[in-house]
Amino acid sequence: MPAEPISANKYGSALRRLALSVLQPGFVGTEAPDWILRDIGDGLASVVLFSRNISSPDQVARLTAQLRAENPALIVAIDEEAGDVTRIESATGSTRPGNFALGAVDDPELTEAVAADLGRQLLAAGVTLDFAPSADVNSNPDNPVIGVRSFGADADLVSRHTAAWIRGLQSAGVAACAKHFPGHGDVAADSHHELPTYDADRTGITAQSLPPFRAAMEAGVRAIMSGHLLVPAHDADLPATLSRAVLQGLLREELGFDGLIVSDAIEMGAVTGRHGIDGATVRAVAAGVDAVCVGGESAEESTVDGLATALVEAVVRGDLAEERLAEAADRVREFAEWSAALRAAVPAREAPRDIGHVAARRAVRLTGTARDTLPLAAPPHVVELVAATNMAIGKETPWGVAAPLQERLPGTTSARVHGDELRERAGVLDSRALAPAAGRPLVVVVRDASRHVWMSRAVAALVAARPDTVVVEMGLPSDALTGATQIVTHGASAASGVAAAELLTGGPRSADGFHRCVS
Repeated sequence: MPAEPISANKYGSALRRLALSVLQPGFVGTEAPDWILRDIGDGLASVVLFSRNISSPDQVARLTAQLRAENPALIVAIDEEAGDVTRIESATGSTRPGNFALGAVDDPELTEAVAADLGRQLLAAGVTLDFAPSADVNSNPDNPVIGVRSFGADADLVSRHTAAWIRGLQSAGVAACAKHFPGHGDVAADSHHELPTYDADRTGITAQSLPPFRAAMEAGVRAIMSGHLLVPAHDADLPATLSRAVLQGLLREELGFDGLIVSDAIEMGAVTGRHGIDGATVRAVAAGVDAVCVGGESAEESTVDGLATALVEAVVRGDLAEERLAEAADRVREFAEWSAALRAAVPAREAPRDIGHVAARRAVRLTGTARDTLPLAAPPHVVELVAATNMAIGKETPWGVAAPLQERLPGTTSARVHGDELRERAGVLDSRALAPAAGRPLVVVVRDASRHVWMSRAVAALVAARPDTVVVEMGLPSDALTGATQIVTHGASAASGVAAAELLTGGPRSADGFHRCVS
């Protein structure tokens, strides 16, 4: 039964309890702060974990047990995509490849197995909701925020792997959340900082972006995350997270979704730039969001207190219908009960095999003069060209090929070169790359080189000076480096780095298999 609407003259603890129940805050620390425990007692129904909350498997399990002691049905969420976007393994890099690598293999059974493996780890950690998978079709190669987080650029491929990922994760007892509705793949701006626009017409959106969300629903997903993007074909004024036309009209009525609608982080610039965090939160709930994610950047007691107050005051003013807030709170409660039952139905157990590295090896592609170049005959010099990443990717998360190569080939040396260094100082490539590689193999590692002019030019210069250079692309592949030996990993997870290092050194491949394209 829906909660009975609360009249304005009763506003106080009961209404505040409803307001707290629709917030999903993060917090700082590897132990729960007093204010989070107090808010859970006062009605907070969800929390979100980030890398700052995680130091070890045992620690995070203790943390979630501490949180759940205040409310056994508490939703404990995490933004864990595997691959480049990892929280549970942020200190070491993910032992599983991300979506783009899985899409490159295009084996839905493998995708399901990788997601189930991740689900077992999250279940053991006490997580009940994972903000994954990304169901976005990355049809714009210049997209600065999705890229390898997507399964690919084809709607059918993304649909079948979105469904497989959800089946796998939920088979392990952890609820999935398809994102970023109605599709964040065909934009050219990063919603962390500004409002992207998806300019397709309704027919194009239906054909290109909606199929993966339909597939997610058919696979049993009970949570969908809204995207902070303007979709003029459905609402010319408000981004999807704040748009009743998108959330109620398109997602609820046209697609028939009756589960939990979660917002992307409400502090992101795409929605706060115009409405502020309080205004964006109230508008999101009014539009149809049931759970407001907050705390990636604003993990403070005062922020959560302010948002709860903003929701209460909006009800009192009449800007937010009492019935809408009560409906959202009911959906949160129903989802909490469903996800708790899902979790209880699956016993915690270890994965039977190293499926993440198996998948990463299968995703590797090799082109160019491979027979003359690999395996490496001596310890190489590795140059990793580094560009700034979007905020979804943790700055602390290691990536690259130098470290696993150093383990396999002692004597390997390395240097990291940033774009600013090349722009500000002459001779950097000579001193940091070519000179140390004299008489030795040269390996150049990049991430989305086609999206960064400086990086593409640097690679071209190095290949021109050293035609035997091996280029490892750990982002979206490019055809720009014809003639060079190129290893494409389709992602920068730790597992992908290991797979590339194995290929460079002639390491394990027969049992697990590289799918190699040698030309």
